[in-house]
Parts: sequence; structure tokens; C-alpha cells
Amino acid sequence: MTTIKFDNSYAKLPAVFYAPQALSPTPDPKLIKLNEGLATEMGLDADYLKSAAGIALLSGGDAPNSATPIAMAYAGHQFGGWSPQLGDGRAVLLGEVITPDGARLDLHLKGSGRTKYSRGGDGKAGIGPVLREYILSEAMYALGVPTTRTLGAVTTGEDVFRQHSEAGAVLARVAQSHIRVGTFPLKSFSTTSFLNAVKKDFLRADEVPTTAPSLRANRRFVSTAFLSIRSRSFGSSRAVTAAILNPLGWSVSRSLWE
Repeated sequence: MTTIKFDNSYAKLPAVFYAPQALSPTPDPKLIKLNEGLATEMGLDADYLKSAAGIALLSGGDAPNSATPIAMAYAGHQFGGWSPQLGDGRAVLLGEVITPDGARLDLHLKGSGRTKYSRGGDGKAGIGPVLREYILSEAMYALGVPTTRTLGAVTTGEDVFRQHSEAGAVLARVAQSHIRVGTFPLKSFSTTSFLNAVKKDFLRADEVPTTAPSLRANRRFVSTAFLSIRSRSFGSSRAVTAAILNPLGWSVSRSLWE
């Protein structure tokens, strides 16, 4: 069995973009479902992911030494007001997997526990929302809608409490990037500085848009940013959000970049 070797280009950006995150073992993690087709596309060993070590990774309890777990920061409007500092309150980026065809894919764990940005939350996720996102993301992918995908889902062996008690779970989410629109207006870091940092340390130089026309033409950069916009009215379904926003992305990008 072969473990996962991560690259960690996002963790090389200035510290304003993220907070280092210690992993926390869960009481009794068990695999619900592994997306073996996606694992193959990513060049990952499905037998490893089904093993105790792989399940510990998918649950956010442990990771190979090559991983650099971080919680990503961003800014935006929340509850009707501007918040200059937000972030992943229940998600951890383990790192990036370089696929056999050279693509770079994030492995991001949702529901793995508290982070610097959790505020009063517990950082956990229930099995219901995890399964819904798994089904919706893979359904939208099958329909040809660009979206995040799901590598796997695990239960944690503990209960979480929302409107009622339900089994805790973690979703292992995959995307080209988890850059948000809210990444750009982070307090004390300008958009220009961000693009310069990204050009140097994150994206390949030929992929970084520096003008509105090149931004509109850059499918990877724009799609990954807009896929991560969160819509309260559609809950956790990034796929639905993407289906609505992708056709509007070019006009929105012009207002941001010109």
C-alpha cells in the first residue's frame, strides 16, 4: 500500500492567508464510502485509503509527514456586515496531490474539528450534510457542471448536536483550488499583493491572470474561485451555487478586476 505524498504550495504563501492546524484523532473513525474512481484519477492507492491509516487521514486524525494541515482564511460579508477576518471554521486543507497527468488537486477535510476560525463552533459535521454534499457534488460532476468532488466520507464515532443529535462525519473534498472570492480582500493584504504572492508561490506563472481579459480566459483560476462562493439559501451545495454563478462569472470578474 502506498501512502499519499502531498505538495503544499498554498502553505508557502504569507501567513495572513491561513493558520497552521493540528490534527485531532476521532474516537472511532469508520469508512462510509470511498470514491474509488476519483482515487484512481488522482493516482491514489484505494487499498491504503481503506486501511486504518487511510481512514485516519480521511477523518482528519492523522496524515503523512508530507502534509501541512492548514485552515484557510478569507474575508467577506456575514450577517449583514463586513467581516475583515473569516476562515475555515470546520475544514482543514491537508495539501495538494499531483495527479498522474500533472494536475494539482487540493484534499480538504470538512468537519474535522475546531480551527482558529471556529469562534464558538465545534468544527464538526453531521452525517446528513456530509452525505448530501457527497451525493450532490458527484451528481453535478456527472452532469458536467464544474464543482468540488468527494474522495470519501467517514463517521467519527462521536455524536454532534444541532437541532438534534446525529452521528459525526467528515467529508474528504477535492478541488483544483479552494481559493475564494473572499481570499482577495483580506485585511492588510491588497489584491495586487495577493496576485504577486500567488504568481510566485502558488500558481504557475502562465496561469496567473493579471488583466481582466486574461482573467476571463483563465478557466482554472476563475472556476476555482467562484466554485467556493457559499450561498446560504442553498445550504452546503456548492454544486448548485456553481450552476447559478458560473454563467455570471465573467461580469462579476470584470467588476472585480477592471
